[in-house]
Amino acid sequence: MKFGLTQAFPCSYLPDQSEQLLVYVEDNQDLRSQYSVLIRAGFRRSGDQIYRPHCRHCNACQSIRVVSDEFTPSKSQKRILSKNRAVEIQVRRNLQANYYSLYEAYITERHADGSMYPPSISQFINFIDCEWNAPLFFEAWQDGELVAVSIVDELEEAYSALYCFFAPHLAHRSLGKFMIMQIIRHAVAQNKPYVYLGYQVDACRKMNYKQEFLPHERFFDNKWHRIVKKID
Repeated sequence: MKFGLTQAFPCSYLPDQSEQLLVYVEDNQDLRSQYSVLIRAGFRRSGDQIYRPHCRHCNACQSIRVVSDEFTPSKSQKRILSKNRAVEIQVRRNLQANYYSLYEAYITERHADGSMYPPSISQFINFIDCEWNAPLFFEAWQDGELVAVSIVDELEEAYSALYCFFAPHLAHRSLGKFMIMQIIRHAVAQNKPYVYLGYQVDACRKMNYKQEFLPHERFFDNKWHRIVKKID
């Protein structure tokens, strides 16, 4: 396998830090199969690019995956399920025209200080589109309104949650966490043992919701470590 290393650039998660990415650059026609191997080694995709953080003086980013059939909702997660019991989930295989307006509102309202602001249609499509692995789209509907979308890669033994966006006025409903539980439920039904949630960064407050899904495994020191309780 061939890899390249990016130049250092400002870290997306930790202030006053820089990051570098190890990027898969081999011209391989079977990228979907290769990604199934690489994701088990802590890699992730954005658009067509497969990458993993490779920072010289920091290892804060840890790939995290939920053990699907062992997951049991906590008391707070059960309350989230109860709040959203009227929400209906639909799974599609094609990008829909009504997604972008929801994405735009979400980024503008909740992530105006982040690297994805200001949103644009081209940025949105380039972020999720992938020639070698078309994603699934988990839609959440209530009373005829699209209230959340999760973009999910389907792999042989796992789902990988790429991104989720939801109606900003419903932030109190914890729709992001609700959608993760729907992906886990779907993974169990499809006999997929893992749901990848991207990178956990303990020092980044915005990322800490991921560690609430237990049991999970984290990739560091070049192997997966099982976690059965939340790390304080």
